[in-house]
Amino acid sequence: MSQLNKAGRLWRGVVWTTAVAGLVAVAGHTLHGQSLDDLEKRFHELDKDKNNELTPQELTDKAWFAQLDKDKDGIVALEEVKEYTKTMKKIARAGNSRGDGLFKMLDRNGDGKLSRDEIPRPEMFEQLDVDSNGSVTLEEAQSVLANINAMRSGKSKSATPVVAKESPREGPKFLKGSEIGVGRMVPDVAFTDVNGKSGKLSDYKSSKALVIAMTTTSCPVSKRYAPTLAKLEKEYASKGVVFLYLNPTETDSPASIKDDIKAHGFKGRYVLDKDETLVKALAARSTTEVLVVDAARTVVYRGAVDDQYGLGYSKNEAQETYVVDALNAVLAGNEPAIAATTAPGCALESADVKPLAKNLTYHNQIARIVQNNCAECHHDGGVAPFALETYDQVKAHAGMIRKQVARDVMPPWFATPVKHGEITPWANDRSLSEQDKADLLAWLESDKPVGNIADAPLPRKYSKDWMIGKPDMVVQIPQPIAIKATGTMPYQNITVETGLTEDKWVQGFEVQPTAREAVHHVLVFVRPPKNGGSDAFDDERAERNGFFAAYVPGNSWQVYPTGMAKKLPAGSRLHFQIHYTPTGKATTDQIRVGVIFAKEEPQHIVQVAGISNPFISIPPGAANHIETAQIKVPFDAHIFQFMPHMHLRGKAAKYEAIYADGSTRTLLDIPRYDFNWQLMYRLAEPVTIPAGTTLKVTMAFDNSTGNPANPDPNKTVRWGQQTYDEMMLGYIAYYTPNDQSITAGSKQRAAR
Repeated sequence: MSQLNKAGRLWRGVVWTTAVAGLVAVAGHTLHGQSLDDLEKRFHELDKDKNNELTPQELTDKAWFAQLDKDKDGIVALEEVKEYTKTMKKIARAGNSRGDGLFKMLDRNGDGKLSRDEIPRPEMFEQLDVDSNGSVTLEEAQSVLANINAMRSGKSKSATPVVAKESPREGPKFLKGSEIGVGRMVPDVAFTDVNGKSGKLSDYKSSKALVIAMTTTSCPVSKRYAPTLAKLEKEYASKGVVFLYLNPTETDSPASIKDDIKAHGFKGRYVLDKDETLVKALAARSTTEVLVVDAARTVVYRGAVDDQYGLGYSKNEAQETYVVDALNAVLAGNEPAIAATTAPGCALESADVKPLAKNLTYHNQIARIVQNNCAECHHDGGVAPFALETYDQVKAHAGMIRKQVARDVMPPWFATPVKHGEITPWANDRSLSEQDKADLLAWLESDKPVGNIADAPLPRKYSKDWMIGKPDMVVQIPQPIAIKATGTMPYQNITVETGLTEDKWVQGFEVQPTAREAVHHVLVFVRPPKNGGSDAFDDERAERNGFFAAYVPGNSWQVYPTGMAKKLPAGSRLHFQIHYTPTGKATTDQIRVGVIFAKEEPQHIVQVAGISNPFISIPPGAANHIETAQIKVPFDAHIFQFMPHMHLRGKAAKYEAIYADGSTRTLLDIPRYDFNWQLMYRLAEPVTIPAGTTLKVTMAFDNSTGNPANPDPNKTVRWGQQTYDEMMLGYIAYYTPNDQSITAGSKQRAAR
């Protein structure tokens, strides 16, 4: 078995508590959350025709039906339930903290190991057979049992992780662009260059892009970047990009500056900004910062040139090329994937970023705020109910915009807000910055001046094709699905062959509905080849174990960095689980997924796991019911993404890491959860989780009459797929080294 499968399956052996907990704690929970003592009572409740038999229509939980139907005649008889209850109670009594008694009871032939026939449920065998040799030893069973016990108690005997002090080395860090002026219009500041020639920023309006590069002849990091800037200027000159060099150090001599210009071959104008006119107008933060400005004087990127040089380090070559990526995006009419970073160099004492456009008008600022924060969905043909691409459109919907922005409902982002001045940990933080929110609300509350159209931003183009570029493979459901006009629809589940004849590594994916306005969310799972026999698909179990790709409005695609990928085995199939929400008009949808293959086998393997509690039970009328789930991580992993999942009663969610020394770190806090936005929260910097750490997910549910979306506040709500049921799922995306061997008893290595 590949290391990928071993790693993923061992994780799932801990994550999927339903199977393993069934060996040692099934006496506490069983069919639809009932205890074994109440199982017969529940049987009679489900037995509508009172014939002491349950059909698949009466017992709709496929996993439990298969478990209880021992003779496989397609009917669950009352005697089968009684026998099951008796067996499970016996198993529960045999279980102890080490599992010896349970193991001996199951080992019917006494050979010291368990075969498939000796474990009550086949899927339990798959979770316990860690080394994949076809049998389960006591050591293997105890290793999984230890994880379950640790999950329950939250205790661990693992070594205390070493918390390193802050490093003296400093490289670029991701920033939220709107907090530092990205998306704003730079003022038309006048300047005089070192040759005595005057100018202003509007002189560059005929260029495809303007690069304003901070530089000095005295800061060591700036000096290292001078050749890089000169090389970039030469490379992009033929593409309509011009450079303006800005020196904020008044003690740099004109002679040294002219020597620098000659030595490096700078062609762009060079300004020694002694009175800091430009530095203050741009709120420059360091002597290595670079701004990329489009033809409408909108800042599209600001931050480091790349990551080759920083404070206390130098690399042989850059691994991240921020300015190159930004320029390529602007020239292609796209937004840079990374819009802002810190720029390690000599710090400048410039003031906090202030509005770069005074006398707010639609054209000089509001259009940019709407374009950067709303128009991704609110454009012609977008998933939002109306477009916000023109002054008239924004003015017509001003009341609703004002209400939703003031309530912090739009743009959709529900993680705890980052305080002003603090660095956001999220690479995809959608929240409005304090300044943008204040400006937008102030304009909406005014007479909404339109301003000078000459100040308008460049129009944004929205691709109707693939955001990830041309896919290497596209898998589409074979027939369109009819979506009714009103009411609700059950989840649609469709499996499609990929036709792959060899294993593939997937670096990027994009899920595309053809009727986006009617699609609430989509999960795509990988299924193995069909090899005869039963081909039943337990979509509930698959959902708990993790997904291959996902879609929600505003989160439909992802491309992993070079060296990271997911594995798609030869012969595998893709299973689409689709949730439609009728819009008032009948339509059809034929969803598809496009994938990009990695050019070579990756260094790191990406996987998704679900931290779940399938035994949730939410009492009638409960306004703040709390449920938890946790796992003990069996190997070192890097977590880089979260996606909590609840239904209509979901209220709040929190992810925490509980380390071996008892210390706790909040990884994600969502005080206001919204089922309508199944958002992914992507970290700018992955979090390393050492082996032995407990990951805990806490979720709050509102089953009261105060919840306007509540289908029935008088009902005890349990796990189920439909929206009137509930789920408690904390998805995480993580990666581990491709060459890491993860087996029971093996020495865990730090993921690097």
